[in-house]
Amino acid sequence: MIQDRIEREILIEAPPEVVWRTITEPDQIVSWFSEAAELDPRPGGAGELTWEPGGKATVDPEEPVTAALRVEKLEPPHYFSFRWMHPAGAEPDPNNSVLVEFSLNPEGEKTRLRLVESGFRNLPGPEDETERTVDGHSAGWDNHLGRLRAYLSSKLTEPAPE
Repeated sequence: MIQDRIEREILIEAPPEVVWRTITEPDQIVSWFSEAAELDPRPGGAGELTWEPGGKATVDPEEPVTAALRVEKLEPPHYFSFRWMHPAGAEPDPNNSVLVEFSLNPEGEKTRLRLVESGFRNLPGPEDETERTVDGHSAGWDNHLGRLRAYLSSKLTEPAPE
């Protein structure tokens, strides 16, 4: 049976407000996740993420890969979710896309980030293709969340601008 969800949790040495900006603002998203990002940060807002060959993708694409997304819910600075992987030209919904959820919880001066990506069983297509997608996304989130933590850690150790 196809795994339906991916769950990851990391502790980031930055307050939730800083982590929030880094996961919701396009100029910050490109620092850790994709080479290009567009995002209308409101419920129902559209967005696109693009990975270039030789870029941040876990599996190096031969050509640029663009993923359309739609923002589902925002509760700054604690919760952000979007749907993606829906068929081109279709509105994403629970029956044709997966849901990515970021939950941010303060732990002192740090942030516990929990990521859940769910709904893989609802994706159209052959089961073996969906299993490869789950495996790719699982490895991808490990890579990208590690990059997010490293990016924010390096930002905090940079000297303040004069």
